[in-house]
Amino acid sequence: GQTCSALTRMFVPKDRHDEAARLAKKAAEKFSVGDPFDGEARLGPLVSAVQRDRVRRYIERGVEEGATLVTGGAEPPEGIDRGFFVRPTVFADVRNDMAIAQEEIFGPVLTVFKARDLDEAIELANSVEFGLSSSIYTRDVTQAFRYADQVEAGIVHINASTLGGEVHLPFGGMKASGTG
Repeated sequence: GQTCSALTRMFVPKDRHDEAARLAKKAAEKFSVGDPFDGEARLGPLVSAVQRDRVRRYIERGVEEGATLVTGGAEPPEGIDRGFFVRPTVFADVRNDMAIAQEEIFGPVLTVFKARDLDEAIELANSVEFGLSSSIYTRDVTQAFRYADQVEAGIVHINASTLGGEVHLPFGGMKASGTG
């Protein structure tokens, strides 16, 4: 998987794609949306109406371009009539030529790709102009280090999430991410 500032992409072997999409759906649907101060919500609002509308347009465009909407969507979260909220959204069957695959969305949107093998996953990861952080989950240490060596990202995690690992100062990044 790869997180590039606000472009969250997950590459999985072709034969595990549907399973990964189901698991991502299950995880996304556990994220309750709402006021982060009420103690129940796990996903708060975006910064503005402009950003909320921008994210919703990306979601609509993903559907228009042929990605499979697994969960979420552009419509407002149920029961929330105030604020800048977007439903956690997962797309499957994403192609690299889609806007949701190439552009920073800055919203709760995950794109799931089919990768033939590690080489194609690295090629997909490197095909965007962003490269803040990336992670690989594997039991094969050789593949993990090959990925870490070849992926163009400022930070590469092995069997760990990209969230929370970044230093909270400018650290470089690669390409158009961070201070890269």
